[in-house]
Amino acid sequence: MRVYAVGDSHGCARRLAALHAEIAAHAAASPAARLLLVHLGDYVDRGPDSAGVLAMLRGPSPLPGAAVVNLIGNHEQMMLAALDPRADADVVGFWLDNGGGATLESYGADEHDLGSWDAVPEADMALLRRLRPSLALGGYFFAHAGVRPDLPLDRQDPMDLAWIREPFLSWRGRLPAVVVHGHTPADGPEVLPHRIGIDTGAVFGGPLTCAVLEGERVGFLFA
Repeated sequence: MRVYAVGDSHGCARRLAALHAEIAAHAAASPAARLLLVHLGDYVDRGPDSAGVLAMLRGPSPLPGAAVVNLIGNHEQMMLAALDPRADADVVGFWLDNGGGATLESYGADEHDLGSWDAVPEADMALLRRLRPSLALGGYFFAHAGVRPDLPLDRQDPMDLAWIREPFLSWRGRLPAVVVHGHTPADGPEVLPHRIGIDTGAVFGGPLTCAVLEGERVGFLFA
């Protein structure tokens, strides 16, 4: 199996479409018996077209016949919480302070007009609710932000999987699997013995990155 793992797209729909094209071209040029496409979360907020990113995730796979797994990031957690009719003002404000206004604008809604928030379709909300917190596969563990190093992988808290930075980022010990994650932007992919970080700040002007994992080989595609 070859795994293509895509980092944080944050509303950069055109960049994600370009990276999907790169992935499809790579798969066509170098066939593998089985293909898996994993999106690591943070599809929404900050960038110009969160609606377009979610529409792509709901649409046909860029790799026909390949399995697709979409994980949840902290920004999807914030969006789900803020758009809950029972959400209080602090929850809503927290999302808007972290780029939620750009997401609403991509749907033609206005962050100052709660009545316009119905523009977010139920199909997109249903997609967000179906997102997985993690995926364990072979010697890899995929999660949006990382893991708590002192806990077994099957006992991780979904909030940690979507939000953690420390003590995960500075950890230099062993882990039960190589953790493939996004969440914390860096100038380029970070490859350590125990983790591979692929948030390269697409929404801040960096590339959108895909890790290509096959056996013990690790490569990268960029858009």
